[in-house]
Formats: sequence, C-alpha cells, structure tokens
Amino acid sequence: MSHSKIDKFAHMANQIGDYYAPQPPDAAAAGLASHIRKFWTPKMIAETLEALAQGRIVLNATAASGFAILRKEFARAA
Repeated sequence: MSHSKIDKFAHMANQIGDYYAPQPPDAAAAGLASHIRKFWTPKMIAETLEALAQGRIVLNATAASGFAILRKEFARAA
C-alpha cells in the first residue's frame, strides 16, 4: 500500500513527538515546533497544518501541541 506525502509527514511528526514526549508538555511542544521549523520547509508545514485542519491526519498529543504553536506563527505571518 502506498502512503501519501501527507501521511508520511504525519508519521514523521508523530515520531518527533514521541522523541519529545518525555519532557514536560510545554517544553515538548516547543521542542517539536523548533525541530519542525529547522528541518521542514514552509510548504511541508503548511500542507501538514491544512491536513490537520481538514481532519485528514491525526497527530499524537505532543505533535498536535507543537503544530498548534506553528499554526499560530503561520497565522501571524499571513
């Protein structure tokens, strides 16, 4: 079965979320957001945020919290 690009993004985000999950929730979310900012393109972030908003993907708690931070940043930049 072939996975779509957005499914791969969600998988990566969840893996990153798993890495940061042992930290306190605010630090974990900030760590994930920082990692995504450093290593993902703005297009990758925007596509993931769009898929989240449309309910096409589900992220673990840490990844979801980190992407909530990124959503606010993208909204301010728009």
